[in-house]
Amino acid sequence: MASPTTNIAAHDLAPEDVATVSRQTSVYVYEAPVRIWHWINAAAILTLCVTGYFIGSPPPSMQIAEATHQFVFGYIRFAHFAAGMVLTFGFLGRIYWAFVGNHHARQLFYIPFWKAEYWRELFDEIQWYLFLKSEPKKYVGHNPLAQLAMFFFITLGVSFMIVTGLALYAEGAQEGSLTHDLFGWVHSLTWNSQRLHTLHHLGMWWIVIFMIVHIYVAIREDIMSRQSIVSTMISGHRTFKDDRPD
Repeated sequence: MASPTTNIAAHDLAPEDVATVSRQTSVYVYEAPVRIWHWINAAAILTLCVTGYFIGSPPPSMQIAEATHQFVFGYIRFAHFAAGMVLTFGFLGRIYWAFVGNHHARQLFYIPFWKAEYWRELFDEIQWYLFLKSEPKKYVGHNPLAQLAMFFFITLGVSFMIVTGLALYAEGAQEGSLTHDLFGWVHSLTWNSQRLHTLHHLGMWWIVIFMIVHIYVAIREDIMSRQSIVSTMISGHRTFKDDRPD
């Protein structure tokens, strides 16, 4: 039997459950291309970080068999290059969708620094994350602090890693290759290849720090905030835990 006011099965349905259900609202925020890109991008970054670490700190060459009978480091490099290409073309597709998708598809690529309310709400979010406020505001898309972090760690960070990574790849492809023609100039900015390797390696740790904080914050907000976080990047729908306007 269903409750006449909620159309929800009445079995084990308490009055406070009815009040809670009546307050639930949902907004379609992240379109399918954004969600697909998010998870493919996450897998590519994880692959790049693991293989990139081993490229910077190679495992012992004799751990499996004689060096002439194995291709371990070659497979590591291949996985790194393949994941790098997935990251690159996925990011280009994400830029395209920022133009053709909804408003929330564009939040990744800019910071509304010209809006006074952005800075006020950013300060509110910093207080919330530092446990100085008892309750956060509600947001349909990214909150101001998340938007700031996404811009610096993903938009700028991934762009930096793509450019420096392709420049390092161009070194192996050598002059005359398309990669060298497009990204060979990056070497002139760093004076030598070793410095470019170091910058690219430091960029990896920049992304690793973001991944750790991002996962922590997503789970924390899913539990403590007033809206869904993790499930939103699966279903695309942002659900809210109350019906208060702010």
